[in-house]
Amino acid sequence: MSTKRPALGELNDRSREIFSRIVDAYVETGGPIGSRTLSQRLSTSLSPATIRNVMADLEDAGFLFSPHTSAGRLPTERGLQMFVDGLLEIGNLASQEQESLEQQLAGSGQSLDKVLESATATLSGLSHCAGIVMAPKTEALLKHIEFVHLNPGRALVIMVTAEGIVENRIIEVPADVPPSAFAEATNYLNARLVGQTLDEARTKLAKLLERDRAQLDSLAAKVVEMGLATWAGGEKGGNLIVSGHANLLEDVSAAEDLEHIRALFSALETNELMLKVLDMTDRAEGVQIFIGADNDLFNLSGCSFIVAPYNSSQNNVVGAIGVIGPTRMNYARIIPMVDYTAKLIGRVIG
Repeated sequence: MSTKRPALGELNDRSREIFSRIVDAYVETGGPIGSRTLSQRLSTSLSPATIRNVMADLEDAGFLFSPHTSAGRLPTERGLQMFVDGLLEIGNLASQEQESLEQQLAGSGQSLDKVLESATATLSGLSHCAGIVMAPKTEALLKHIEFVHLNPGRALVIMVTAEGIVENRIIEVPADVPPSAFAEATNYLNARLVGQTLDEARTKLAKLLERDRAQLDSLAAKVVEMGLATWAGGEKGGNLIVSGHANLLEDVSAAEDLEHIRALFSALETNELMLKVLDMTDRAEGVQIFIGADNDLFNLSGCSFIVAPYNSSQNNVVGAIGVIGPTRMNYARIIPMVDYTAKLIGRVIG
């Protein structure tokens, strides 16, 4: 006869505290903790025998497991997920960490690529995990495109979406392009492509250039084609930025863990993973936490993913940022860090 496993919130205060201390020890050391050591960490005086009985009940409930017959206990992935959902007291982000994030993002200018690169690098450094950010392929309507001559052979392309997001990219152009060609290219695109998505603009541009090439200077036409290609010809799913791979290797304690990390690196090579993340964050609010093999993302045990969406000034989800690391990451510290970073990005690009 099967019995229904209790939810974490249904445990009594004693069981909740014992489980919390076991998770704390796991986050701190990565190893199991026994009843005698645990008895010294509790706020109330309990005998090791009483603690062992509670640990056995928690193991039966699926929250703990014993790696060896005579060893202490470790939280299961299910237990960690329930801990994060039900027991975790999320702390505030330290002011020093807030300032570090604010300074990095404030100094990165208005280029979305630079903002995201700074954000993920800083988040990775503060969390000691790998920082991941997804900048999806822009489907927003175009508001303005401009070409700025930098020096012979190089130009700056500035694109502004209807949602107010500004992106800058440098392109290579023929060295003999005159300054007038950049103004001509700017006027040509803005007169014909504003109010469309990049995919729509690219399709329309091919037809327009075929029709208007005789009227449009050949060098100006080349600037138009090359400039728009930097936006519309990129990866299908958008830009994936990963920082801090090495952080995932600092805590490797066994060959099995190393295999998890290798498999994770392989998964991070594709944008499919982050597109799934973006889809999930678009349907939910706030920080999302995926722990171990039970998550729908990469089906890997031994790793956890904390991610939050960032929004445009119109409050539309335009990307996601987060960290990935071992299941024993410091959730209480990292969750508010990811949340704060996502809000900062929204503020900067808005």
